[in-house]
Amino acid sequence: MTVAHGAIQLLWEAPLAAAHSAGHSAAHSTEKPADDGDAQRVARLAGALADTRVDHRFKGLPPNADGLTVGELAAERRSLFSGGFTTPVLALSAEALEHNLALMETYAERHELAFAPHGKTTMAPELFARQLERGAWGITAAVPHQVRVYRAFGVQRIFLANEVVDAAALAWLAAELDADPDFRCVLYVDSVRGVELMDAALREAAARRPVEVVIELGAGEVARTGVRTEAEGAAVAAAVAAAPTLRLVGVAGYEAQVPQADGERVRAWLRRLVALAADLDKAGHFAELGERDEIVVSAGGSEWFDAVADVFAEIPTLSRPVFKLLRSGAYISHDDGHYEERTPFNRVPEEGALHPAFRLWAQVISRPTAEQAFVNAGKRDVAYDLHLPAPRLVRSARTGEVRPATGITVSGLSDQHAWLRIEEGAEEAAGAELEVGDWVALGLSHPCTTFEKWPLIPLVEADGTVTDYIRTFF
Repeated sequence: MTVAHGAIQLLWEAPLAAAHSAGHSAAHSTEKPADDGDAQRVARLAGALADTRVDHRFKGLPPNADGLTVGELAAERRSLFSGGFTTPVLALSAEALEHNLALMETYAERHELAFAPHGKTTMAPELFARQLERGAWGITAAVPHQVRVYRAFGVQRIFLANEVVDAAALAWLAAELDADPDFRCVLYVDSVRGVELMDAALREAAARRPVEVVIELGAGEVARTGVRTEAEGAAVAAAVAAAPTLRLVGVAGYEAQVPQADGERVRAWLRRLVALAADLDKAGHFAELGERDEIVVSAGGSEWFDAVADVFAEIPTLSRPVFKLLRSGAYISHDDGHYEERTPFNRVPEEGALHPAFRLWAQVISRPTAEQAFVNAGKRDVAYDLHLPAPRLVRSARTGEVRPATGITVSGLSDQHAWLRIEEGAEEAAGAELEVGDWVALGLSHPCTTFEKWPLIPLVEADGTVTDYIRTFF
C-alpha cells in the first residue's frame, strides 16, 4: 500500500488498582484489582471465540474467508485495504486501544480509585479481559442480560448500576451467587417498594446468600433514577435492614445526570453522595459489615471522573474502610465527537489524552454533483444519536494514498448512505478529487452506539494489518 506523508498516524488520527483507606484490607479482597486468575479465566473463555466460523453474520469481513475460523483469519494478518474486506467496515485501532487502557489504569492508580469499567459500552469479553489485565476490580453492567453475558465469560465481580425488580432475573442471580461463593454482584436500590419486590423474589427463590445493594442517589429532580432526598435514602436503608435477603454496602450514583452540569454543580452533588454515605454510617446502617469489609462509594462516567477523583479524595474516615469505585466505560475506544469534547482530560491535559480508536471505512459509490457525494454507510452502521460522523481520511482507489478529508462533511444519513458535502475549493487545496471508489474513514461519536452495530470488529494496526477480531454480544 502506498501511503502519503504521515499516513501511518493518519490511519487513526485526525489533524487499577486499590482504592481504600490506608492500613485496611477487605474480606472480599474488594480493595484489590482483579487478580491474574480472574483476568486469565476471562481471557481463556473469551479466547474460545476464535473458533467461531466466519460467515454471513459478520458484515465487512472478506467473503472469501467464509468457513475459516476467526482465529484462522486473524492468523492470516490480512490488510484491511487489500485483503478482501468489504465496505462498510468498522476498524478498531490496536495502538489507540492499548494506549487508552494503559492511560486509565495509570489514572485510577494515581488517584487511588478502584475501577469497574462499564461493560455496556463494548459488550466484548475479549476487551473485558484486557481491562481486568489492566487492573480493573471488575466490570459494571446495566441490566441482568449483561450480567449473564459477563458470567458466561467468567467475570467474578460485577457492579450492576441499576435497579433490578424482575423476579426471574433475581432468581437467576440468587442461583448464580449460591453456586459460586467467589462471585460478587452489587445492585442499586432507590425505593422501599423496590426493596420489597427484591426481598419477595429472593425469598421465593430460596436465596442463601444476601444480595449486596447500594442506595442510588439521584442527581436532581429532573434526573434519572435514584432517591431524591437524604430522607428517602434513610428510608430505603431501613427497608434494606429489615430484608434478610439484602445487605447494604454503600451508596452510588451517576454525576453526568446533574442538571446543567458543570464542575461546581457536579462536585456539589458528589459531596452530597459522600455525605449520604457518612450519614448512613453514623446511623448504624453499615454496622453489620464485617471488620474487614468496606463501605462502597461509587460514581464516575466518562465526562466527570476528574471531579470524582477530587471529591473522593476528601472522603472522611468512616467506621469501615471506603471503597472508591469509578465506572467509566467509553474511554476504551474514546470517540470523535461527544467524548472528544467532554473528556475530563481536556481539563487536566497534564494527566494525558485519550485517542479515538474507531474508524468506519466506507466507499464512495456516487458523486452526482461537485458538491455532493455518497458513501455506502448509514444509520445501520454508524452511531448518530449524539453527532453525525466526521470524515477524517480519504484513501485513493487509484493510488492507495491516504490524505486528510479536509473540507468534507457528513450532512445527513439514510439507512444505508451517508450524504457527503464537499466544500468549494477543498479538492484544489488537497490536490486530489474525491472519486467514486475511494474509501473514506469516518470518525464516530458515542462508543456505546457504535459497538452495538458490529458483532465482529477487526482490530487493526497502524499500517492496516488486521491482527485480531473483537466479538460483541448485544
